[in-house]
Amino acid sequence: MTDPRALLRATFDAAVRAADPLDGIARHLPERPKGRTIVVGAGKGSAQMAAALESLWEGPLEGVVVTRYGFGAPCRRIEIIEASHPVPDAAGLVASRRLMEAVRGLTADDLVIALISGGGSALLPAPAGAITLAEEIAVNEALLASGAPISAMNTIRKHISTIKGGRLAAAAHPARVVSLIVSDIPGDDPAMVASGPTVADAGSRAEALAFVETYGMVLPDAVMAHLRSPAADGLSPDDPRLAGHSVHIVASASVSLEAAAAEARRQGIEAAILSDAIEGEARDVALVHAAIAREIAHRDRPFTRPVLLLSGGETTVTLRARGKGGRNSEFLLAFALAINGVDGIEALAADTDGIDGSEDNAGAFADGGTVARLRGAGLDARALLAGNDAWTAFDSIGDLLITGPTGTNVNDFRAILIR
Repeated sequence: MTDPRALLRATFDAAVRAADPLDGIARHLPERPKGRTIVVGAGKGSAQMAAALESLWEGPLEGVVVTRYGFGAPCRRIEIIEASHPVPDAAGLVASRRLMEAVRGLTADDLVIALISGGGSALLPAPAGAITLAEEIAVNEALLASGAPISAMNTIRKHISTIKGGRLAAAAHPARVVSLIVSDIPGDDPAMVASGPTVADAGSRAEALAFVETYGMVLPDAVMAHLRSPAADGLSPDDPRLAGHSVHIVASASVSLEAAAAEARRQGIEAAILSDAIEGEARDVALVHAAIAREIAHRDRPFTRPVLLLSGGETTVTLRARGKGGRNSEFLLAFALAINGVDGIEALAADTDGIDGSEDNAGAFADGGTVARLRGAGLDARALLAGNDAWTAFDSIGDLLITGPTGTNVNDFRAILIR
C-alpha cells in the first residue's frame, strides 16, 4: 500500500500473463492429421500464438498469420506478415489473399489450425463485390468513430468481406478446421472475435443495415449497395462446409481478471470483479465506476476498504474531435473528473495488448489529484475530454502506462484501488 501504482501495475501484469496463449493452446492441441497441417491466423496476438504452436507441435507445419506492425514474433515454419491496425492497409489485403490461398486445394486428410485474436477485423481487409480497399478503409474509420459496440461493428464488417463470417473456414473445405481463439469480445462469442473468419453466425445483412442507421454512419455508396443486395448474405452456422470444425477459447478476460484478483489478494488487498463484459461509451462507463468508488470511499459500501475493483470488456468512444488517445485513456480522464478531490482512490485502465488507441501507451493512471495536476500544467481536463485528447492529458503529467506489445489481447483492463 506504500506504492498503490505498483500494486495496480502488478495486477495488470498478472492479467496479461494469464492471457498468454501457450497454456491454452497446449490444452486444445489437435491430433496430427494424416495429411498436411496448415496454420492460418490473424490478430494482435496471432504471432505469439504461432510461436507457441510451433514450440508445441511435433511434425510438419506450415502456414501464414497476420499481425499488427511491431507485434511480430520469431517463427521458423510459420510466416508472419505485419499490417495496419486499427485502419486497414494494402499489406492487410495481401495477407487476406495469402490466407485464402493457403487453405485452398486441401483434402479431408488435412488439418487447418486457425489462430485468431482481437484486431483481426482490421488486419484482414477483403472487400466483397465492387467495394474497393479505400472504401473498406472508409467503413472502418466510420465504425471507429461511431461509438457502436464491437458486435455491431463486426456484423457490418462480415457482410462486406470475402474472408470474414466463416468464409476462410469454408474455403478450407473439406479439410478439418480447429480454431484456437484469444477472445477480446464481451461474452466470448467466437463468431465475433476478428469478425469470425472461421466461425459463422446467424447475423443478417438486415441487422447490418439496421446498425448503420442506428449509429448514423455515412458509408460509401458501393458499400451500401452491396449491403442491400443478396450478395451480402452471410454463411449460415449450419453450412455443410463448416461441419466437423471445432472452436476453442484459449484465453479470455474472465481468466485474466481472476488472475489479477488473485495477485491483489496475494498482496493483502481484497478484490471484487464487477464484470468481464462491460460495454458502452467510455466516459459513461467511467461515471458508473467513479460513483461506486466514491460510495466505497465515503460509506464503505457495497465493499469495505481497502478493496480493488476490477472490470473488463470493450468500451467505445464516439469521436467528437481529432485528439489523441484511446478508449482506456478516455475512460480514465472522465473518471478523474468524477473523483476530483477525493483522497484514497487510485486507478489504472489499459488495453491488454499494450496499445490503447492510436498511440504507444497501453493506458494510464489516475487519482483524485489528476485534475489538479493538469491544471498546474496549464491544461483544462474537461476541454481535453471534450476534444477526445486524453493521451495529451496523461502524457503532460507523466501518467501514461507504456508496456509495449504484450503478445495477447483480451481487451480492456480496469483496476480501481480504494484505500
